[in-house]
Amino acid sequence: MRIGLHTGQLLQPVPGGIGRYTVHLARNLPAAGVGVLCFGAGVPSERVQRLIGDYVDLGRPRGSARYAMWHHLRWPRLRLPVDLVHAPSLAVPAAGTLPLVVTVHDVAFLREPSAFTRRGLQFHRRGLTLAHREAAAIVTASRFARDELISVGFDRDRIHLAPHGVEIREPDADAVIDTRVADTGIDGPFVLAVGTVEPRKGLDVLVRAFGAAREQLPDLQLAIVGPKGWLAVPGLEAEAVHRLGSVPEATLDALYRRAVVCAVPSRYEGFGLPALEAMARGCPVVASNATSLPEVVGSAGTLVPVGDVEALARALVETARDPDLRAEMSDRGRARAAGFTWAGSAHAHAAAYAAALEAPAVGRS
Repeated sequence: MRIGLHTGQLLQPVPGGIGRYTVHLARNLPAAGVGVLCFGAGVPSERVQRLIGDYVDLGRPRGSARYAMWHHLRWPRLRLPVDLVHAPSLAVPAAGTLPLVVTVHDVAFLREPSAFTRRGLQFHRRGLTLAHREAAAIVTASRFARDELISVGFDRDRIHLAPHGVEIREPDADAVIDTRVADTGIDGPFVLAVGTVEPRKGLDVLVRAFGAAREQLPDLQLAIVGPKGWLAVPGLEAEAVHRLGSVPEATLDALYRRAVVCAVPSRYEGFGLPALEAMARGCPVVASNATSLPEVVGSAGTLVPVGDVEALARALVETARDPDLRAEMSDRGRARAAGFTWAGSAHAHAAAYAAALEAPAVGRS
């Protein structure tokens, strides 16, 4: 079996979580018996090409123009030497007569439309409609996201669960890690938040909780890592808040390893990869008790009611103050994260592809 994997996200200036997912999928599918031909309308960097392997540049039109044509005209159709096409996001290619598999990470745009731009809403809604109409199989990373899809009209039998995995680099020497953290401007104990900076991530709640926590721990700092996303988030210019934007993998690894706690206060998550990445490195996690996060964190972290500033502040203080608690959470987190591997995810994707090849044609363009 050979699949065509759309890697257009990797052509973006900041590929984000979907980009990370796509790279890990391309690298791990061959060991699951699946050949991969990546494609997109543009040429990725040399580094990305080394990571993903065989690649086809579709040429013009590029970027948003191609996505608009795919979504509204279902043209230009793909002509690739593959058995099926996999769209790892709601940028859904015109697969023509090839079976189509689509990954739907979440339906946050339906649940919290005010957190998206008008253009973003139109794009995601159209992609979801195409996935429902044309995909022979749907992949999603959590039981929560699967149930959300069922609630909006998807057939359970067409949905395949493939949780994300985690791969971490061997830790650098302590001095190197400390230097990388210091180079960000952080010079004391800190809380870490990782992800696209947008309203549904709950960063406004985190900043307020962090301010309350500093009343008891005045040296505490907050590091926010991630690109700007849909719409603005208020309060991020508060004292002791470091807006780091996107950082190199080595720096992110160092931040995870030195944070006293990783906070994931999201109002809505289809999976919550930063929580898993933090646990894998032994970083204690405090997360919202909402959507998919309890499914990922389990009993390895501290879960607080979504949007509850006081509860989040209390959890931050308790974790930051107590080294024994952090050590216990570190051990539990590593054990929990060990159950999530990209190899396992690749095998689950391979099963979805096999099902798609056996499925009857469903509204192919």
